[in-house]
Amino acid sequence: MSATYDFDLVCVGSGPAGQRAAVQAAKLGRRTAVIEKRRCVGGVCLDTGTIPSKTMREAVVTLSGLAGRGDRLPWGRAEGRPTCDQLLAGIDKVVAREIEVIEHQLQRNDVTLIGGEASFQDPHTLTIRGEGGAWRPVTAEHVVLAVGTHPAEPPGVAADGEVILTSDDVVRLKQLPRSLAVVGAGVIGIEYTSVFAALGVAVTLVEQRERPLEFVDREIVDELFHQMRSRNVTFRFGESVESITLTDGASRRAVLHLASGKRLVTDMVLFSAGRQASTAALNLAAAGLAADSRGRLSVDRFYRTAVPHILAAGDVIGYPSLAATSSEQGRLAACAAFGVDAGPMAPHFPIGIYSIPEMSMVGATEHELTANKVPYETGVARYREIARGQILGDHGGMFKMLFHRDDRRLLGIHCIGTGATELVHVGQAVLGLGGGLDYFLSTVFNYPTLAECYKVAALDASNKLRL
Repeated sequence: MSATYDFDLVCVGSGPAGQRAAVQAAKLGRRTAVIEKRRCVGGVCLDTGTIPSKTMREAVVTLSGLAGRGDRLPWGRAEGRPTCDQLLAGIDKVVAREIEVIEHQLQRNDVTLIGGEASFQDPHTLTIRGEGGAWRPVTAEHVVLAVGTHPAEPPGVAADGEVILTSDDVVRLKQLPRSLAVVGAGVIGIEYTSVFAALGVAVTLVEQRERPLEFVDREIVDELFHQMRSRNVTFRFGESVESITLTDGASRRAVLHLASGKRLVTDMVLFSAGRQASTAALNLAAAGLAADSRGRLSVDRFYRTAVPHILAAGDVIGYPSLAATSSEQGRLAACAAFGVDAGPMAPHFPIGIYSIPEMSMVGATEHELTANKVPYETGVARYREIARGQILGDHGGMFKMLFHRDDRRLLGIHCIGTGATELVHVGQAVLGLGGGLDYFLSTVFNYPTLAECYKVAALDASNKLRL
């Protein structure tokens, strides 16, 4: 440890990447600090992103009675449409508890928490601007940039949090719209489209691509769109928005002007077409760094930037931009900073999309295997054939595994339905350990559980391979 600097490692941002990097450095006996400009620790993940949005989704699932586990059951329906106050009531409590957990973790590891916005003065010095414009310099031997991202601005009009929304505004809504246009069918757009549709809002989803979510198994995506259409979602694929304007009068509405000449008039519009890395305020040039057109930083396999003692992790470096992978990237970045060999991140990480119904996957998709000329066989189980699926009232859930035709290795797991993001982890473990079809044929799962899908899908694949 060098006494030349105030800290051995400073993390800019306290989201999953910055938090985990700081704790890992502290575990290695290093003097560590975290700089956070937001009102609370946890970054976007805790303030306006993952935790608030998933808490809101859970409230919708419970209160609306329109999710898979409630739409065919005689109990659990709310009287009328829930209000925003009802939907958002639990967010503050969940966020407060998570803040307490993170702050306690940083404290017990002797990590210094500094409030304010950071910018580089030189490659080893950060200027921290706090409330009232006060500032202080902080020096560090190593810096981890984990500043995350923010929503891209809508075209033609600024977001006002009332009629023109970004994803940051949804968890602060005062009232539900009767109609909503969502611009952008990425993960965030798909999630919020399905959530508002489950509340009975008339949603139109506008996306310039003909096929969104290209990284997800196509059969799973088709099933999601089928269920969303049953909740009156209108899809406008292959359409782009040229501008957004507002109508005059006391009751303002949004008008979307599409490149095709169409106009959509709606109570609210949620613009979710991309995110920008939050690097503009960092004064990267003073550190010898430059970001790309979306503010992202390039790193090597050790998460080092072009300036070796400055590392970056999380959403600021781009794909896969998941809280779970960001956390692991932060840990590996801290290890790399101090020469600790921690190995690369596991290649098979799960992806969860918290739509209604939720989707999850790990491993290869059918179209990837086809493109790479890998011989495979599928095994499918449907929730309507599983006792637990009947109990939950989820008749639309589907589970699929892909196996190599020659050596029977597991290649991928894909699921849509209740509990998909939990269910996929069993397959993730088998995939990571190099297991395959024979494991699922010989093992026994609790009954009745959704894990029975593994047995049913394995038997389905086995029967196809026998033929």
